Amino acid sequence: MDKFINLYNFIDFAKTNRKYPESTANNLKSALKIFEKELNAEELKSISMVENTVNEIFRSVVIANKEKSIISLNTYKARLLKVIKDYKKYGANPSKMQSWIVKTRKSSPTGKQIHQSTPLLIKKDKQDKDNKILSNFIEAPVYNCYKIEFSLREDAKAVISVPKDISLKEIKIIKAILDSLSTQE
Repeated sequence: MDKFINLYNFIDFAKTNRKYPESTANNLKSALKIFEKELNAEELKSISMVENTVNEIFRSVVIANKEKSIISLNTYKARLLKVIKDYKKYGANPSKMQSWIVKTRKSSPTGKQIHQSTPLLIKKDKQDKDNKILSNFIEAPVYNCYKIEFSLREDAKAVISVPKDISLKEIKIIKAILDSLSTQE
């Protein structure tokens, strides 16, 4: 059984073998640290268990990290899943590391790096330090949206704007965010 701690060693090994640049390795370790705080003793003993219960663990991470935006937390989740995938492919049998071909990044005209398969990973984590709330109120008018207003109690009302063509997947995301708030009582 592969322990969660093995992922840290794998990242160091991959960095030493030039499979992860130093900045990527540091970002991946940050994601592991955030998720590791929310793991129970059984999950710490099994990478497969973490992978199988990642959605439940992610809810705990969202609740524990209210100061971070949901975009940032989704980025951390994507990084965790990337490390697990790479570990299963190359880390469980280190001799396979030699056959690991690293995808090169293409330069954009502005000189910034672009990675085609993971657009969320290029966002700077420092932006989240300024974004202390889960969502920001938008004053500008939004067209093709339903604006839903209702009173929760005498001193509080809720306003929700959703696109008219909202998908079932988007509804589930909104529901998950609201469900995560309900445990804060």
